[in-house]
Amino acid sequence: MKIHTNTTKNILITGASSGLGAALALAYAESGRVLYLQGRNTQRLEEVAVKCRARSADVYTKVIDVTDAAAMQNWIEQVDKENPLDLVIANAGISAGMGNDGENAEQVRKIFATNIDGVINTVQPVIPLMIKRGKGQIAIMSSLAGIRALPSSPAYSASKACVRYYGESLRGALAFSGVSVSVICPGYITTPMTAVNNFPMPFIMSPEKAAQRIIKGLAKKRGRIAFPLRLYLPLWWISCLSPQITDPVFSRLPAKPSL
Repeated sequence: MKIHTNTTKNILITGASSGLGAALALAYAESGRVLYLQGRNTQRLEEVAVKCRARSADVYTKVIDVTDAAAMQNWIEQVDKENPLDLVIANAGISAGMGNDGENAEQVRKIFATNIDGVINTVQPVIPLMIKRGKGQIAIMSSLAGIRALPSSPAYSASKACVRYYGESLRGALAFSGVSVSVICPGYITTPMTAVNNFPMPFIMSPEKAAQRIIKGLAKKRGRIAFPLRLYLPLWWISCLSPQITDPVFSRLPAKPSL
């Protein structure tokens, strides 16, 4: 089912070359809409752009690393000058496996750089621009792993918890500016990131279905868009319990395989 958000014309999405980012781009693609899509893989990003153009959207791609603060700021400011952005979705993110020896320092820093700095580099440049015109919407991609940390992926969980708190605090800080902020906390989604997992992933869903849930939540300007409910509610409840109760169970969860 198509969610119509006609007032949301100019949209920027990071991490749009695959997975959920690509699904969001395709779901938003329609006549009269302008999409600015970021990714690191030129071929995959252009394939997504071609599909979006086939749905009559105007599409502009940018191959850039979200960890490059200066480059991201220059790109976003240039884009906004051409077409004032109605919605910015900071979606780019990575994960990695634990392996037999756990996470190494380089891996942790790389995850933090993309998942935390990448979000900051996407969001911060557009905030003053949206405040100046008194309108706009920012969406930050967190995860249900940011609701209750998973020992199987410490750096990923920590990065997603960080951007969740950042987004929810930012929502309050911008409450009277006309700029809305939504934090997205999806569960398991069928993407290249989860394809390597060799353990059960409860209630896993397609990126297309997840994209429709996100678009529906963004259209209603929900502060937190968390799904599926059958997984979110138990995790939220568990997060309220003492670690003395939950750690013995969570410590036995299977680790994500090394990539």
